[in-house]
Amino acid sequence: MSPAARAGAAAAALLLASCAELAFQAPAENLEFELSGRIAMRYREQAGSANLAWRHSANGDEMLISSALGQGVARIVRNGAEVRITTADGQEHRAADAEALAEQALGFRLPLAGLADWVRARPAVGAAAQPRYDAQGRLAELAQGGWTIEYLEYRDDGALPARLRLTYPGLELRLAIAEWK
Repeated sequence: MSPAARAGAAAAALLLASCAELAFQAPAENLEFELSGRIAMRYREQAGSANLAWRHSANGDEMLISSALGQGVARIVRNGAEVRITTADGQEHRAADAEALAEQALGFRLPLAGLADWVRARPAVGAAAQPRYDAQGRLAELAQGGWTIEYLEYRDDGALPARLRLTYPGLELRLAIAEWK
């Protein structure tokens, strides 16, 4: 095999290995929802976007963030109160404060504590909320925990959001949900 062919085979093997790492590792038990879509971030002078796959249950979460080419950026796992983020370089970070941990590992805050409720168009339990509803009675905007969540579009059936914009001082996240399960 020529050196070029060996290099091509090695690159293909690495690409396949990185894609294989993106499969969910937790069993699909007691799921409240599973979604996939895209997330875009603007923080200070930085901007970027990624694919998002997320499984949520009352006791845990598994969120996979990957580049447009499917390469892993981060795996976020919540098991009870503990949160663990594994970055693309294999470093693992653990903490009980999910937002601070995301900021430390990813460079920006990710509202993990309220996000599971917010993506289902409802305020998170236990924190003061300021909701605003549209003419159809759906949540249009929510202010909670320092975040402002705008519901830009709902699915055709009107039951669940399809596009959201989340802002926190100096940070904007846009979430486009392509599929709900």
